[in-house]
Amino acid sequence: MIEVLVVDDDTRVARVNAAYVEKVPGFRVTGAAHSAGDALRALESLPRLDLVLLDHYLPDRTGLEVVQEMRRRGHPADVIMVTAARDVATVRAAMRQGALQYLVKPFTFAGLRAKLEAYAELRRTLDSGGEAEQAEVDRIFGALSTTSEPELPKGHSPTTAELVRQCLMRADGPLSAQEIADRTGVSRQTAQRYLKLLERTGRARLTLKYGDAGRPEHRYLWATRT
Repeated sequence: MIEVLVVDDDTRVARVNAAYVEKVPGFRVTGAAHSAGDALRALESLPRLDLVLLDHYLPDRTGLEVVQEMRRRGHPADVIMVTAARDVATVRAAMRQGALQYLVKPFTFAGLRAKLEAYAELRRTLDSGGEAEQAEVDRIFGALSTTSEPELPKGHSPTTAELVRQCLMRADGPLSAQEIADRTGVSRQTAQRYLKLLERTGRARLTLKYGDAGRPEHRYLWATRT
């Protein structure tokens, strides 16, 4: 599990963000803080911390000052800025301080989920260890280059889209439309329609399974799997 500290001066927003994090498989909220001082104390007291979701506008210090202090103290936790600050100077400073991602408020669950899934993909890549060829280096640096999922086309249900997405993401390997239909309870035609949408938006990869005769079977794999 990836342990997360949520930092936001607004307690309500912090609860919402924490609930979002808990909905993403592989992530767990290990603490919450509402000021820079609370965040730094949490960093000292928590037995393990992997990621900080950090607001910039805090009552005592800025989020960027928190990042600076974290690095000065040698805290290795990664940082994703989650803030209403959208001026270029702040964004640039966050990059220079080593923030891995920057998510501007207000955002949707899909927007945060995309950032977290990209972060998880980056960790899987880095944890594999060994030496990296140029292609692997490019993949590491590009692992966080994701965008939020686009709005669904007319006639598509967010509930069904999420059902198919979760089924595909949790699968051990490629699945066909029929296998998705069997696992989710939707029709094969519906599963195929949503799988094609995931493929068009880059969330799924199409693979072909060739049999003894006839056309190859279309099978789909969640795009961020290693």
